[in-house]
Amino acid sequence: MTRLLAVADSDSYLKWAAGLLDATPEDWVTDLAVVRTPITPSAAQIAAAVSGTRAQGEGLPPVLAARQLRRAAERFRPDAVLLACTGPVVDALAAETLAGLRPRPVLMSGLPGISVPATEKAWLFRSGCDLFVVHSGREVAEFSEIGARLGGGGAVALARLPYLDLLAREPAAHGAGGAGGVRDRVVFATQAKVPRRREERERILLALADLGRARPDLDVVVKLRARDDERQTHNERHHYERLWTAMEAEGRVPAGAVRFAAGPMHEHLSRAAGFVTVSSTAALEAIAGNVPLLVLSDFGVSAEMINLVFEGSGCLGTLDDLAKADFQVPAEEWCRANYFHDSSASDWTGRVAALVAAARAGTLEPARSLLDGPEHAAARRRARLRLEVPPKVLRYGYRAKRRMRRYLKAF
Repeated sequence: MTRLLAVADSDSYLKWAAGLLDATPEDWVTDLAVVRTPITPSAAQIAAAVSGTRAQGEGLPPVLAARQLRRAAERFRPDAVLLACTGPVVDALAAETLAGLRPRPVLMSGLPGISVPATEKAWLFRSGCDLFVVHSGREVAEFSEIGARLGGGGAVALARLPYLDLLAREPAAHGAGGAGGVRDRVVFATQAKVPRRREERERILLALADLGRARPDLDVVVKLRARDDERQTHNERHHYERLWTAMEAEGRVPAGAVRFAAGPMHEHLSRAAGFVTVSSTAALEAIAGNVPLLVLSDFGVSAEMINLVFEGSGCLGTLDDLAKADFQVPAEEWCRANYFHDSSASDWTGRVAALVAAARAGTLEPARSLLDGPEHAAARRRARLRLEVPPKVLRYGYRAKRRMRRYLKAF
């Protein structure tokens, strides 16, 4: 029997962790918690993140301060800990908050979505972990190359993205295409980081408004990762709902042409006739649910736009295609090469079991973090503050610091 504790710090990582726990062998004992940071998801976000997973039936995972998390880990005595968190938090948890646990657990981490191209930064922050979990053969190869070149860290393992099978597990009452088999929804999945410019986001909203005006039979939905007053993994400078409100007040878009909604993505996709995004892992969920889609190329196809992986998929399209509801079906060859490998190819649970056996035997060499040097001490202290100081207090401190800087510059 293996005891696995998963720790998440944001909505996207929580969704990934909850899904990954569902893929563990039946004899594993698992637990899930959220560590408190400035990006802690709201209760509604937590409920949406675990929707459709085993964790949903076990009550919402608790939000714990760093010291509470340490005590919970000491009580649970995990054989392995999944650090499903943003990079700096993974490093701080592995190096400090959860360091010295006995018995010594296997530390594992990973990324909750599309990770092409692989980045050195992602590896550096997780180099203190024994196992790095990714979701395609291409990602395994790219991160393995980075690890061999930079050193540190442990093995790279393959898992199937846990969200991809959620639609197949939807309750029969929903049926294919939602209640009554109806597919009348077009879902736009937002991405906090891209596109960056306000004007680009307004162009997307205008195209969605054109679609809503031309096709009153369609329910055009902007699926939000977070409401304007909620936090998410990445800061969103130009929130779509806020932009729409301003555009509607200016008379640039017709009232009611588009609506905004949160909640679990798989519930929206269960009745979707089409899906659109600039860059979102939800595109893979749409493919898994046989929903035609568009990945917008109007703002570029590049690593910066986080959509490079969709080259050759047959799903790239434009805002003009969106306005006409011209959605596409991906190429089968691309699917096989990207994220839709057979589940039998996934090796992460076997690797965890082998590492746990080595840890029990006392033969597991700890992973060497590349951030242990004095040049990284200040950054690690800042990450520890995010874990140990209540978010409201931390925000007040940041504001006071900014005011002091402005005051000093005036002299």
